[in-house]
Amino acid sequence: GGETIDTRAFHTAFYTPKLANMSAPLLIKGGTVVNHDCSKLADVYCKDGKIQAVGLNLDVPEGTRVVDATGKLVMPGGIDTHTHLELPFMGTVSVDDFFIGTSAAVAGGTTMVLDFVLGAKGRSLVDAYDEWRGKADAKVVCDYSLHVAVTWWSEEVSREIGVLAAERGVNSFKMFMAYKDVFMLRDDDMFRAFQRCKAVGALSMVHAENGDLIAEGAKRMLELGITGPEGHEMCRPEDVEGEATNRAIVIANQANAPLYIVHVMSRSAADAIIAGKRRGCLVYGEPIAASLGTDGTHYWNKCWRHGAGHVMGPPLRPDPTTPEYLMNLLATGVLSCTGTDNCTFNANQKAMGKDDFTKIPNGVNGLEDRMSVIWERGVQAGKLTPSQFVEVTSTNAAKIFNIYPQKGAVAAGSDADLVIWDAEATRVISKDTHHHAVDFNIFEGQRVHGVALVTVSRGNVVWEGGELKVERGAGRFVPRPAFSPYVFDKAHVRDKVSVPQKVEREPYAGPVIQLN
Repeated sequence: GGETIDTRAFHTAFYTPKLANMSAPLLIKGGTVVNHDCSKLADVYCKDGKIQAVGLNLDVPEGTRVVDATGKLVMPGGIDTHTHLELPFMGTVSVDDFFIGTSAAVAGGTTMVLDFVLGAKGRSLVDAYDEWRGKADAKVVCDYSLHVAVTWWSEEVSREIGVLAAERGVNSFKMFMAYKDVFMLRDDDMFRAFQRCKAVGALSMVHAENGDLIAEGAKRMLELGITGPEGHEMCRPEDVEGEATNRAIVIANQANAPLYIVHVMSRSAADAIIAGKRRGCLVYGEPIAASLGTDGTHYWNKCWRHGAGHVMGPPLRPDPTTPEYLMNLLATGVLSCTGTDNCTFNANQKAMGKDDFTKIPNGVNGLEDRMSVIWERGVQAGKLTPSQFVEVTSTNAAKIFNIYPQKGAVAAGSDADLVIWDAEATRVISKDTHHHAVDFNIFEGQRVHGVALVTVSRGNVVWEGGELKVERGAGRFVPRPAFSPYVFDKAHVRDKVSVPQKVEREPYAGPVIQLN
């Protein structure tokens, strides 16, 4: 393996393009509609990209296409809060582009992705945003939106955050505490970024790892002759993630800025979020399919390719109890929503680090398998109800990122982004059958319950009968308004009630020491 897939052949082999007809009426009949707050037997009528009605015995026009969902669940399509499609990284580019990545998404029941604009230090944020829109708009097969990374700080960056929030539909910005000398912000700049985000009504997001300690740890591992994938985890153990998570929460709290911790990978990071919430901090945590569905013992595998295939930052943790621990916190509402950090590199790209783990491009898959992995580890394990599943795979993300109930709900007026879900069916995850461009799958061989039978994006059937029926560019960019009430209502109240007050007292009139 290891060859780059010829994407033209790949597209021909996997895809049967169907022209989208926005006005084609669709009736999903006989299923159990599951929302985050309730479930009921109901039919769903869609037209012009929207859900027109939810109920029984609906009056629909002649010629409406009927899809039978008897005995199945009808849920809001998944929202993946964290992807990196066709990301330039370490001199190469992730192989799932916006077409392949969003196609893999709908094959697994996800109908919206939130990708990251990641510009180099010194580059205009607006310019980078425009580049990402240019890459994505013509390729996406389902809806998407963009977070923007803040990889340096200046007055100009501060101004552009305001422009992106007010004019470009961006209400979330990500700061890095890792990747020293590349993306990392120092604490003082991060504090200013948090303040600015709060002022414009955007959510501050953080990649929480201590970049200084990672740089020192990597140097030490290489000096010890540890060059393989295990060195990647050992140079950035979970304490390094936990410390940075706590520090980010403390700094954001000083700015009274709501904070979102991306890719929570360890008990230590999760415990920092628990502690922050107990102190009343406004913090949200995002575990990902990888941290919920597998672990870091793979880094010690004798096969270099296997170990390297799992390399991502922060790394998967060798503590095998981590996935269940994170799932329990998702089930109890301590962690909020789920992404994948889908950032895929083939064997020949990973092999750039064959003699030095610091040169292995970081990233794993997850876009297609997230929903099934969470169903298996959550619902099938008795930790989540189907309604909670909807909450953590779709609705909470829609609320946090201020697109609810346009997304994240099966309700009249919401976008017709839906998945017909077979809770009883199983499938075996494999690189040989997935719809990604990558030649590896971190969930290889896992048998999972919960299968997307039909996926509907903007009222169009895009996945059915195990086949993609997608159209390049049929998805749309979804602008997200600033000041999400779900995130900011509490912060606004706190601003009013927590203003520091001075003490009124008589001036001091006693002696004052004279210094030479």
